[in-house]
Amino acid sequence: MTLAAWPALKPAKGAVVSISGNSALFLHAPYAAVATINAAIVALAKAFSDRGIRDGLQVDSVLPGPVMTGRRRSYLQHGEPLHDMTVKEATASFPKEAGIARYGEPEEIAELMAFLVSPGARGLTGSALRMDGGEVKSV
Repeated sequence: MTLAAWPALKPAKGAVVSISGNSALFLHAPYAAVATINAAIVALAKAFSDRGIRDGLQVDSVLPGPVMTGRRRSYLQHGEPLHDMTVKEATASFPKEAGIARYGEPEEIAELMAFLVSPGARGLTGSALRMDGGEVKSV
């Protein structure tokens, strides 16, 4: 999609924001496939940002952490028999285990993305911004 949109974005000095996930930087063996895909998304955005500098486009990526989406709810429901706990129990226990205060909200990710395409963020390009509630403990 980025390649298809590039010709229209170029004269507009537009912006591209890719969504990855914090598993690109925060690896867990059971999610190795997802982590690999997320890392590839970040790398692709970084590569496009180099081209964007030449063409006057901004390219960044957002790496959400645990966000309460329909996908997350489905994951919790399907995990109920595997983890021998109710959805309510799993929903309550995960933030503590992940070292976060709460799940993020989809609107918070949308607000970050809106900022990234705003004039105030034009100096950001090639950046991978985590919004993970502090789940990733590394620098």
